[in-house]
Amino acid sequence: MKSPAVQRIMILRLSAVGDTILSMPILCELRRRFPKSKIAWVVGQGAADLLRGHQDLDDLLVLSKKDTASPVAYLRFLNQVRAWKPDTLIDAQGLTKSAWIGRYSGAKLRIGLSKSEFEGRELSTWLNNTLVTPCHEQVVLRGLELLKPLGIEDPVVQYKVPRHAETIRSVDQKLRELRASDTWGIINVGAGWPSKIWPTERYAAVAKHLGQRWGLPSWIAWGGPQERSIAQELEQTSDGWAKMMPQTSLVELAEWVRRAKLFVGSDTGPMHLSVAVGTPTVALIGPMPSERVGPLGAMHATVQIDRLSEKERSQRKTDMRPMLSIRSEHVQEACDRICHEISLGKTAPKAA
Repeated sequence: MKSPAVQRIMILRLSAVGDTILSMPILCELRRRFPKSKIAWVVGQGAADLLRGHQDLDDLLVLSKKDTASPVAYLRFLNQVRAWKPDTLIDAQGLTKSAWIGRYSGAKLRIGLSKSEFEGRELSTWLNNTLVTPCHEQVVLRGLELLKPLGIEDPVVQYKVPRHAETIRSVDQKLRELRASDTWGIINVGAGWPSKIWPTERYAAVAKHLGQRWGLPSWIAWGGPQERSIAQELEQTSDGWAKMMPQTSLVELAEWVRRAKLFVGSDTGPMHLSVAVGTPTVALIGPMPSERVGPLGAMHATVQIDRLSEKERSQRKTDMRPMLSIRSEHVQEACDRICHEISLGKTAPKAA
């Protein structure tokens, strides 16, 4: 299939942090295939910092909470989108709120996924005029299938998460102040849904295992008061093998994760960030299908014991059973496999 002439491309992925990261390969592939085109991204305020300075992005249009709360401000934002004059629109979110922005933009070609359990929801299939029925299960690969109408059939998965000199200096300084060892892992205790939270005592068992068997201390990533309490409990019960990270911004967290030897956490933004920056990752997958949200690549390990059936997924944000089915031994075994590969030097090098 011959690629159509594409001059100005706009990506729509408003939220959340994890979903924005999982959509980054769309941006990278568009730049690889259309090096001279202008590319913009419409994103929500919470994930915008991860995209600032991305080497493949020309413009970033940030929809803030203030914009959505005020009809006048929202209309001003919509007019800003229209003034950018995209000819091609990639709706990577598949909701009314994203597809409507695409429709208002004036783009003649508005690509979205067809209706399924997780995509093409609400009015998006009416507002987008070119629908793709995906073949893959994994969410990154499904997103890349949005590029088929542009003649892209064999995409490459890349993220190119930006690095910032100021952030590198800040993290360097903090690690010196903390007298951190040269080699360490990260355990992320939080998640956006209660059903993705793993018991603290099980994380503590993993932290002690990593320390005692592999000599690998862990930093505990956290965000907000609730996660801070969980992190404090983990620190107190880890026999000194896990220490709380200082509070970080999103871009600072990316720099910490990039330097880690290993990342352990559930299906949430920081886990997907770890995969994106090339850190070997043990992903604890609870209610969602691991085939959809588990990390791509042999350097990572997915742990899922039980999952919700399709009929039960209406409770996917609150049903704890799948996460509770994962025992400490399951995660320890996954960590051992990765640590063994690292020790033999078989793990692929980290992404630049």
